[in-house]
Amino acid sequence: MSWQIISAIALIILAIVAIIKKVETRMTLLLAGFAMCVLAGHPMAAFQSFIKGMVNINLVPPICAAMGFAAAVTFSKCDEHLVVLLASPLKKIGGWLILIATVVTFLINIAIMSAAGTAATVGATLIPLMIRAGIKPAGAAAVGGGTMMGLLVNPGCAHDIFIAKLGNSPIMDFVSYAAPYIFGLFLLSAVLSSLIMCFYFKDQKLEAKDLAGFQAEESRAEFKVNPLKAIAPVIPMILLIISSVWFPKSGLDVVASMIIGVVYIALICLKNPNELIKAFFKGMGQGYGSVIGLIVAAGVFAVGMKEIGLIPAFIDMLKQSNEIARWGASFGPFLLAVLTGSGEAAIWAFNQAVTPSAASFGMNPEALGLLCAVAGQFGRTASPLAGCIIIVAGIAKVSPFEISKRVGLSMLISLIVAALVLV
Repeated sequence: MSWQIISAIALIILAIVAIIKKVETRMTLLLAGFAMCVLAGHPMAAFQSFIKGMVNINLVPPICAAMGFAAAVTFSKCDEHLVVLLASPLKKIGGWLILIATVVTFLINIAIMSAAGTAATVGATLIPLMIRAGIKPAGAAAVGGGTMMGLLVNPGCAHDIFIAKLGNSPIMDFVSYAAPYIFGLFLLSAVLSSLIMCFYFKDQKLEAKDLAGFQAEESRAEFKVNPLKAIAPVIPMILLIISSVWFPKSGLDVVASMIIGVVYIALICLKNPNELIKAFFKGMGQGYGSVIGLIVAAGVFAVGMKEIGLIPAFIDMLKQSNEIARWGASFGPFLLAVLTGSGEAAIWAFNQAVTPSAASFGMNPEALGLLCAVAGQFGRTASPLAGCIIIVAGIAKVSPFEISKRVGLSMLISLIVAALVLV
């Protein structure tokens, strides 16, 4: 093993430690990637990768448009109408409440895409409702487990767009391929988590002391749902599905569907159009700074590993065994996500560094990319450091570790199943 490989491994460990200690993820990835390029004797490779990521025509427009649409949905409060519409029937479900509420959260995450945004919006309605229906606060907060993978069914998801490009597939073809796996793996994890909560933690047996602080009137009891607003978050997805199935030659893409969605919101909400368009462009800017910024930083990190020789050595090892590739692509992103509370850095770094070479060790790039994305989602959901888990824990007034204890095992089992069925 050369000194450069040893140095790269040391830098990666330092980067992981820094992210765990909440050092800015983008800065950490950029510095580690640049350091590896310098040690490899090719410092300009880091800058070239940075510029390439900034102007990536396949990623920047659709991701920024999707983030802008999400901001418009939040500004118009259409997301609240969708949540309350889906939450209202849950009052009559009884013992199935934990599983059904988790499924509802997953469905809402398809439209909202942000795990933290879904957790905050759904948690404010569902958690108090579940507690008053007889579910312990920690069990109610475990609906945070529903914030995983739903976004991967949305054609506007950044991961979908990137993986589809790796496989040279139209975005809707990739979503059609991935959806059965995503729904199946989610249902497996949700059912396992619900069984653990009901039979081990007895979360359906609420005690009087658990009701402290939840005696106020039911959240949003007088909220009147507007069906036109409730469907607004899913308008772009509906348009993309319709155009893909019935009008494949229409040329409708993610950007166009998101802009049409904003126009729809403007027409039905009668909001000040000046403020709505400001929210849209502000969301686009935040999307560039957060999502694209992370992609750019992860790209520099991946280039650093490539220039210093770590990725070629890793790929050579993967070529020797399909099993090594299978478990490396699953447990690598999973463990990093658990440790850091974010699956994004792990997913982007792996999918930029290794997935493009999937064919060289006998794998489909789309399958390997999806496995990595799913693994990062499972790991983030199992982590007590994840923002979405901290949010639902705060609403339920419990420790994030109580949620991790309830969902961690099911995430691990589902990860193993994902590795076996995807690659």
